[in-house]
Amino acid sequence: QVQLVESGGGLVQAGGSLRLSCKASGSIFSINALAWYRQAPGQQRELVAHISSENSTNYADSVKGRFTIYRDNDKNTLFLQMSSLKPADTATYYCNLWGITTDSILRPFWGQGTQVTVSS
Repeated sequence: QVQLVESGGGLVQAGGSLRLSCKASGSIFSINALAWYRQAPGQQRELVAHISSENSTNYADSVKGRFTIYRDNDKNTLFLQMSSLKPADTATYYCNLWGITTDSILRPFWGQGTQVTVSS
């Protein structure tokens, strides 16, 4: 079983910054890609940023230049540094991990989500 625990969300004024963290634990033999998604009320979940096992990164156009995704493999932790936040960034942010566990099957895992609210 794999657990992903996000933290770092909160209320911030427009133009401010937050750093989200996602700590992975459990029987993980290998971690492939990691990503952050977000979902605003009434909207579909969307990909915010993605980082591969080779640390190649991709970002949604709406966050390019403002958000940075990175990972600490030693601590099994994923981060999302968010700067110049806008009210449109308000959403629940979810950590996503593709990994292989005891059954040797590559599958996705999700965190419970952390709320980010940006006030104007």
